[in-house]
Amino acid sequence: MNLRELIPADWQDVLKDVLDSPKFAALEAFLEEQYANNKVYPPREDLFSALRLTPYANVRVLILGQDPYHGAGQAHGLSFSVKKGVTPPPSLKNIYKELKEDVGFKAPKHGELIHWAEQGVLMLNAVLTVREAEPNSHANQGWEEFTDAIIQAVNRKTERVVFILWGSYARKKKKLISGPQHVVLESGHPSPLSVKHFLGSRPFSRTNQALEEANLPPIDWQLPEG
Repeated sequence: MNLRELIPADWQDVLKDVLDSPKFAALEAFLEEQYANNKVYPPREDLFSALRLTPYANVRVLILGQDPYHGAGQAHGLSFSVKKGVTPPPSLKNIYKELKEDVGFKAPKHGELIHWAEQGVLMLNAVLTVREAEPNSHANQGWEEFTDAIIQAVNRKTERVVFILWGSYARKKKKLISGPQHVVLESGHPSPLSVKHFLGSRPFSRTNQALEEANLPPIDWQLPEG
C-alpha cells in the first residue's frame, strides 16, 4: 500500500523526513494487511482528506482529535466530521452546542465540516485509521510519529496558527508547539464524558480573536445547510 501516493505534493515536501523513515514503511505494511483482512475506517481514498482539503500554505487553525469514528460510514478523514446523511455523533453535537453559545451558530442537519477545512482549519486526528467497532485499535503503529511531524511542520510556519487541543490526549501535544507567534487553546474534550470541561471554553470566538490580532481573516464557523 503506497501511502505516499495518497498524500498531496505540498504536504509530501514538508513531511519528507517522516515519509522516508522505517516507521512509515512499517505503517504501510501494517495498513496493507489491515485493509485486506478487516473493516477499516476511513476508506483509503479518504485517509488524507484533511491534507487534501487544507493545503500546507493555507493552515491557520489546527483542531486535533485522537482517533477516527469507528462506526460504519462515519469517518471520512476529518477529525470530528461525518459525511452528510450520517447522524452527528455525541462529541460533534456538543461542539455544535458550544458554537451556538459562543458565536450564535445555527446547527445544520448534517455533521460535515468540510467548510472549515476549506478555510484553513486542519482537522487532524493523531491516528488516522481504526478497525470497525474497536476504538484505538490502530494506536502505536506509526501514525503518531506521522501526525506529530504534521504538527511540527505547522509549528514551523511563520504566520500565526491557532492550535485547538481538546482533552488530555491532545493536550500532551502542546510540547510540539514552540513558535511564539502561535496560540494554543486548551480545554476538556467535547465527548459526553468530559463535556463539562469543554462547554463555556469559547474556542471559536477566541480563535477568531487570535487570528484577527495577527491581521489574518477569521473563520466563518457557520456551516452551509445543503
